[in-house]
Amino acid sequence: QVQLVESGGGLVQAGGSMRLSCTASGDTLRSYAMGWFRQAPGKEREYVAAIGGRGFVATHAESVEGRFTISRDNVENTVTLQMNSLKPEDTAQYYCAASRPSSILTKDPAAYEYWGRGTQVTVSS
Repeated sequence: QVQLVESGGGLVQAGGSMRLSCTASGDTLRSYAMGWFRQAPGKEREYVAAIGGRGFVATHAESVEGRFTISRDNVENTVTLQMNSLKPEDTAQYYCAASRPSSILTKDPAAYEYWGRGTQVTVSS
């Protein structure tokens, strides 16, 4: 079983940057593909990015492509989401999640076994 804890959220002005971290415990992180999702009030949970177990393959949603970057450190058991050029529409609760096998990246939240509790990101205009 994996426990995931997100950190790094907060308030930032539009155009600014923020770095989210997800720290895992309880199992070897490299066994899992990792994803970031977000959910704004009144909206469905939305895929943001995913990365394979070894960190060589990553995908990003079209809405964040070129602005956000997912990465991972399997030694430190962390996954990071670097967010640049933030927009007010990026405001949401951000969640990290883990799925298996580690070689398959998916945008479907139902495929993820473990979830963190989320961290709030608010972008002011």
